[in-house]
Amino acid sequence: MTEFVTRFHDDDIVGKIDATLKNDVLKTYPDVETEKDDDLMGCLIRIMEATGEQFVFIIDEWDAICREFKSGSDAMDRYVNWLRRMFKGVNASRVFAGVYMTGILPIKKYSTESGLNNFIEYSMVDPGDMASFFGFTKEEVKTLAEKHNADFDELEKWYDGYQIGDEPSMFNPNSVMQAIKKKQCRSYWASTGAFDAVAHYIQMNYEGLKDDIIKMLAGGRCKVNPTGFQNDMSIVRTRDDVLTVLIHLGYLAYDWRKDEWYIPNKEVAGEMENAVKTTNWLPVINALQQSEQLLQDTLDGDCEAVARGVEAAHDEQTSILSYNNENSLACVLNIAYYYARNEYIIHRELATGKGFADLVFIPRKHVDKPAMVVELKDNKDADAAIDQIKRKEYPAKVAQYTDNLLLVGINYNKQQKTHECHIEKLDIEY
Repeated sequence: MTEFVTRFHDDDIVGKIDATLKNDVLKTYPDVETEKDDDLMGCLIRIMEATGEQFVFIIDEWDAICREFKSGSDAMDRYVNWLRRMFKGVNASRVFAGVYMTGILPIKKYSTESGLNNFIEYSMVDPGDMASFFGFTKEEVKTLAEKHNADFDELEKWYDGYQIGDEPSMFNPNSVMQAIKKKQCRSYWASTGAFDAVAHYIQMNYEGLKDDIIKMLAGGRCKVNPTGFQNDMSIVRTRDDVLTVLIHLGYLAYDWRKDEWYIPNKEVAGEMENAVKTTNWLPVINALQQSEQLLQDTLDGDCEAVARGVEAAHDEQTSILSYNNENSLACVLNIAYYYARNEYIIHRELATGKGFADLVFIPRKHVDKPAMVVELKDNKDADAAIDQIKRKEYPAKVAQYTDNLLLVGINYNKQQKTHECHIEKLDIEY
């Protein structure tokens, strides 16, 4: 269908599709008598009656027309009627052994509902027992990595993270195959016009969507209700509509048990970062750009520079939650250390046996940098944060990953709205 949409842009696109397919069918069955006025379905009925043969009809990207033409347009009305003529009439079950349609958006809430409610539908939000076929499973990628001598940990970091139905770990199949073929993990995301159509809705900041995206970039999750979306790209009216579109496009992952959305992996995080950079959210853009320097300052042990960097990020991102809130500061730090996700796995509130460490940075495989434990305090001092790390034996939890560790204590003075940092290197003895 995408090919037809590319070739034909007028309201008669459906007539041209029908005529093209009709010609193909008649070339294959030249001996079957048809009438001049027969449309595609009329020809298929005559062929079935003459030969007793049924057809399997496959439509790839069935919703291409729905994304190109708005609801209520002549093209959409004709397309709806064509679909009804093909698949809902009394002859449909006689002519077709089966019909298989793929697309970005589900069918059921289009005006085609009454005409196509005889289809069984599987979507990113509701995949049913087809979930394992929406992408590559972890075991499939492990097999591919072993066969092609690829780094599974890198493939996992870049392309894993989708939770689809009961499948807890799904990979982007196209990107995995591209990475294996080119022997390099990077973003192979295929930019689509559909995302371009949604990008301006992100900037409109429906119902605090901006704050949700900040939380998401910080590694958090947000609630979403996908049931209200009309499955029409021209009808996006709420925050939940925007998020649901992004879920169907694969730009967000969806946890149906909790009705939460999140960024699944490094590839998608990069694409979402690019989308944010097209907006006028300068504080967020600045924080993302400055995050590489903040990480380097931390590794260098430059306490004053880290305090200045955290203070700047905190000043710019106060809308996430209330300013004087430790949870807000933790969320801000996740944005401030955004670049660190390239080299670290970041855990928030990591259980250690004697408490929960605020932020723990574990270096990724093949990364020769120290782990970091970051503890946050307010109206105390940075040394108290370091003391808590030692007293509750947080380093013992990190020892299983590395013996090279930085302890980072950050204190926030609520009255003066200033920040203090203390960094201490710790060699863990086994």
